[in-house]
Amino acid sequence: MKNPDRQIMSVSDLQQTKRLKANLRGKVILPGDPEYDSNRMVWNGMINRHPALIAQCAGPGDVVQALRYARELNLEIAVRGGGHGVPGYATVDNGLVIDLSLMKGLVIDAQQQTALASSGLRLGEFIQSIQAHGLLTTVGTDPDTGLSGLTLGGGIGSLMGKFGLTCDNVRSFEMVTAAGEVVHANAAENPDLYWGLRGGGGNFGIVTNFEFQLHQASNVLGGIITHPISRAREVLQFYRDFLHQIPDELTVFSTLNNDSEGHPSVGFLVCYVGDLNAGEHVIEPLRKFGPPLVDLVQPMPYFDFLGWGHLPRGLRYYGKGGTLPELSDEVIDRLIEAALSKTSPLSQILIQHIHGVAARVAPDATAFSARGDCFIPFILSVWEGDSDQAHADWARKTWTSLEPFSSEAGYINFLGMEGQERVKSAYGGNYTRLAQLKQHYDPENIFKLNTNILPG
Repeated sequence: MKNPDRQIMSVSDLQQTKRLKANLRGKVILPGDPEYDSNRMVWNGMINRHPALIAQCAGPGDVVQALRYARELNLEIAVRGGGHGVPGYATVDNGLVIDLSLMKGLVIDAQQQTALASSGLRLGEFIQSIQAHGLLTTVGTDPDTGLSGLTLGGGIGSLMGKFGLTCDNVRSFEMVTAAGEVVHANAAENPDLYWGLRGGGGNFGIVTNFEFQLHQASNVLGGIITHPISRAREVLQFYRDFLHQIPDELTVFSTLNNDSEGHPSVGFLVCYVGDLNAGEHVIEPLRKFGPPLVDLVQPMPYFDFLGWGHLPRGLRYYGKGGTLPELSDEVIDRLIEAALSKTSPLSQILIQHIHGVAARVAPDATAFSARGDCFIPFILSVWEGDSDQAHADWARKTWTSLEPFSSEAGYINFLGMEGQERVKSAYGGNYTRLAQLKQHYDPENIFKLNTNILPG
C-alpha cells in the first residue's frame, strides 16, 4: 500500500477510525491504549514494530470492515493469526494489523469426522478440542503456532505419513478477498482458489474459516530419543537407513540441539499413530540403537506430544530452510559441523522427513510442491540479548553449506525475506498458476506481507 511512513492521522482519518470502532464487534487498539504494547508484539522477540492501529476482529464481518478502512486510508496491511512466523509478517510499522486472534470458533461433527475451525485458533487449542472426540489431523510441531498460517503454508507435522499435510486435510475455506467479498473455496466451488490456498500462503485474501477432515485417533506413541553429539555421524546414518523401512503410521524427525542439561546432542522426535502395540514393534530398532542416552518415547495424547516442540515467545529467532532430496554422508558431515559451531546453546537444527501419504500427492495437485520422499531441514538460531548478526550469520552459513545438495522446492513457512527468485523456486512449476490466481484475487498486491507471489 501507499504511504508506509505515515505516522500522523488527519481529522478525516480519526473520523474513519471512530467509525471503524463503532462498526467492529471486536476491538480497535491504538497507540497509547494500555494494551497496545502487549498486542503489537509477536512471537519473535527480534520483531519490534509499531502499527498505527490493531483491529482485533470477532468474525468475517469485522475483517471486511477493517480491510475497507485500510484501503480508504492507504494503510499497509498485516494479517495476524498466531503471529508465530520468524520473519514477522504479522505486524507492520504505521499500518493496520488485522488481528484474527479473537476468532476461536470450533464446531466438531464427530459423526462426519469434520471440524469447522476459525482462523484465530492455535494448534494446541485445536488439537485439545478434537482429540476429546477421539479425532486428529496433521498439525505442526509447536502448540503455540497459529492454525491459519501453518495450514496456508502447507502444514508439515508428525502425522503427515498417515494423514498427509495439514493443507491436504482441508475440505473448504472461507476467505475475504481484497475487494471485501466473502467467498468459499472447495473442490466444487472456486476450485482454482481451493488449489492455491493449499500451500499458497496468505497471498489471495484473509481466510476466516477452515473445514477440516479429521481422522479417528487420539493417543500416539511419541517422544524423544537422544544420543551424544560425539556419535552424531553414525546416528544420522542409521536414521537415514531406518527411514527406508518405516510404515506410514510412523514419522521420525531428527534434531541437533542441546539436551536438558545443556549438552550438545543428536536425537529423534518419534510419533507413531495407530495400534500402539504394533508401534512398539516398529520403533524397536530406534530404542536399541546406541544405546541412547535418553528414551522418553511412550503412549501419550497427541496434545502432550506437541509440547516437545514448544519454543517460548519473546526469544530472538532467525531461521533458514530448504529441501534436501537425501541425507548423504557429506550433508550429514555439514550438519554436524554446524551443530558444533553454534553461537547460542538454544539454537537447533530440525530435519523433517516427508513420506507416506504426504509424499504420494502429486507436486501440482496443491500449491505446496515439495512432494516425494525428501527432507525439510530448518536451521533456527535462538538467543537472548544482543549479537543478532552473529546468530543470524550462523543460520545463513549453515544453509549456504547445505544449498549445493538442495532441490528447488521449498516449504514457505520456513522461508524468510529472500526475494522473488527464491519464492518462485520454492513453488517450482506451480508458480505461474499461483501468479494468475494472485492477479485475479489481489491484483494490487494488498496482501504482500507474506512469502509474496506477485500478480501475474
